[in-house]
Amino acid sequence: MPLRTYPVRRLAEDPGNVLDRALWPAVLPPVSQVLDQGLDLGPATILVGEDGSGKSTLVEALALACGLSPEGGSTGARHATRRSESVLGDHLQLIRNAGATRRGYFLRAETMHGFYTYLEQNPSTALPDIPFHDMSHGESFLQLAADRFNGPGLWVLDEPESALSFSGCLSLLSVLKELLADGGSQVVMSTHSRLLAALPGASILEVGPWGLRPRAWAELELVTNWRRFMDSPERYLRHIAPGDLRP
Repeated sequence: MPLRTYPVRRLAEDPGNVLDRALWPAVLPPVSQVLDQGLDLGPATILVGEDGSGKSTLVEALALACGLSPEGGSTGARHATRRSESVLGDHLQLIRNAGATRRGYFLRAETMHGFYTYLEQNPSTALPDIPFHDMSHGESFLQLAADRFNGPGLWVLDEPESALSFSGCLSLLSVLKELLADGGSQVVMSTHSRLLAALPGASILEVGPWGLRPRAWAELELVTNWRRFMDSPERYLRHIAPGDLRP
C-alpha cells in the first residue's frame, strides 16, 4: 500500500468525550453519521448540499479539531468576534497519517472582512504585508489563499465561492490542484459551486437528510439542477412569486 503523506486520514468521535445525540448538532443526520461511523478522508474531500444541511458545521468542526481558528487562519491565529461555532469540534478526534505535517489554514468567506483587520493588526514577521482591505472581496480571498496555502498542509475552506467570480473559482482550483500535486497537502471544502466541486481527484460527499453519500460530479443535485435551469430558465422563473423573495 502506498505511503499516505497528507495530514488526516480519518475523523471520528472522541470516545472519551461522547456528544449527546439529542443535542445540536448531533441531531443533523450527516453529523450523527460521522459520530457513529467516522469519516475516512483522502487528499481532497468536497462536501456539497443545501443550506442548513450540516456541511459547514462539519468543515468548521474539522478545523477546530485541528486547532485552527474558527473565524479563519492557522493554528496560531487568535481572531475572534462573536462565538458561533458548535461544540462538535470538542467531541472529535483526528487520526493522522504518520509523519505528516500539522500545518494548516482555514478560510471561510463569511468572516474574511474581520480576519483581514486581524491580519493588519497582527502582521507576520516572515511574510510581506498585503493590503487586503484595498482589494475587492474576490481578489483579497485569492491573494490570501495563494499567499498562505503553500507547501504541505491541511487547507480547509468553507463556501469560498461566495467571494469569487467564475474566473476566480477557476483560479482557486488552480491553486488547490497545484498544492495537491506534491502529495503532502490535503483539501477539505464545503461548497455550493458546481465549478469548485469539480476539483480534480476529489472525493465528493453529498450532504442532506440521508447523511453523507458519495457522488460522482455529474450525479450531484447542484449540477443536475443547474443544467435544467440553463436549458430552460423559464420553467423555474414562472413559479417564483414576489413573496418567495422575502425572508
